[in-house]
Amino acid sequence: MKNIFDSQTNSQEEVVIPETTTKPVLDVHERPNPGMWLTFSIQHVFAMFGATILVPMLIGLNPSVALLTSGLGTLAYLAITKGKIPIYLGSSFAFITPFIALAEKGVGAQMLGCLVIGIAYVVMALIVRGVGIEKIVKLLPPVVTGPIVIVIGLSLAPTAVNMATLNTGHFDWGYTLVAIFTLAITIFFTNYVKGFFGLIPVLMGIIFGYLAAASAGLVDFSAVRAANWFAVPNIVVPFKDYVPEFSWAAVTAVIFVVIAPISEHVGNVTLLGKITGKNFIKDPGLDKSLLGDATAIGISSMLGGVPNTTYGENIGVMALTRVYSVFVIAGAAILAIAFSFCGKISAVIMSIPNAVMGGVSLLLFGVIASGGLRMLIDNKVNLSVNRNLVIVATILTIGIGGFGIPIGIYGSIHGVGLAAIAGVILQQILPKKEAGFGEVS
Repeated sequence: MKNIFDSQTNSQEEVVIPETTTKPVLDVHERPNPGMWLTFSIQHVFAMFGATILVPMLIGLNPSVALLTSGLGTLAYLAITKGKIPIYLGSSFAFITPFIALAEKGVGAQMLGCLVIGIAYVVMALIVRGVGIEKIVKLLPPVVTGPIVIVIGLSLAPTAVNMATLNTGHFDWGYTLVAIFTLAITIFFTNYVKGFFGLIPVLMGIIFGYLAAASAGLVDFSAVRAANWFAVPNIVVPFKDYVPEFSWAAVTAVIFVVIAPISEHVGNVTLLGKITGKNFIKDPGLDKSLLGDATAIGISSMLGGVPNTTYGENIGVMALTRVYSVFVIAGAAILAIAFSFCGKISAVIMSIPNAVMGGVSLLLFGVIASGGLRMLIDNKVNLSVNRNLVIVATILTIGIGGFGIPIGIYGSIHGVGLAAIAGVILQQILPKKEAGFGEVS
């Protein structure tokens, strides 16, 4: 990010986003005709759908509620950013590991964790408004954020493998073959299919994997047949469905992981600015963007959803189609809300076997890790520089190894959270800080 947030920049207003040289099909505030509007919005729903429903399934929450809160959160984000940033918000992968751990303590602990994440975003928004984005970026250079993202992906690898191979705790060839088929279909659509279907390889992998699982007798359709077409999502409301109880374990499980998705947020807003030729860091401001994300996460915590984040998948769709309209993003949010009220859709989602989701996850979790590697490559972080090598190696070892430090009655700091703290500290105390930002071409 150094090529955008130069170390000599003194104020948020001085940040420059290069303008795109490609004329948009629809610019940010242009409204499409009804037919185009529906088509473009459906495309965005498909782009986010697979990942958005996968996260709650992995952490034991309801996919329909995740769709609902994704749509509501996106609408809230658009409102807070004054309709100036066309970003879709979907389920965040960053918190899968801590939320799986919190599942043992119940949905109340998970929702408290979700609320803590939202509060952390609010605090960061206030800090950005007070001190400026440049000082925040100095704490989170690519040499820190890159390996953190790698850790997030690789720490989930055992979960993907277990889902793909184990049935009731034992290796199952039927499960494994379905998972391999699902993985192969996802790879095929990623590499060989162009156009619309090439944008939704995860969803296509799930669909074909589901059909294969059904042919192998691994799908129970009884709940699908019994489901109504219209059904209110099974939302979880505090004081009605559970009594909120403060837990240090919930706080420590998520608070130190927030560094990664906040870094991702900054990167996505910056990238979208480059694509559209607008300076979203300045107008409406990164503080409002973070506050919009915080509001979306807060909505999730009140309804039993999962933490949301800005979706690179949908930014990719905009880059390919050159359709930047906020009306299209709002339309996608409304469609997601509508789908969440369809009982048949919810029942089908819940009937997807672990083997199918595991097959997709074998690729998807690796893609997350590869995204961190790309951060290092794109920013030309030189690992022949000892201080960079030390930071990357320490983060990877602590994070993937699950190194933890108990903190008395409050639980422990471990895994990606401890790795993130170690990375930030090392970046500040080791010499040649500028090397952590990479080289400017």
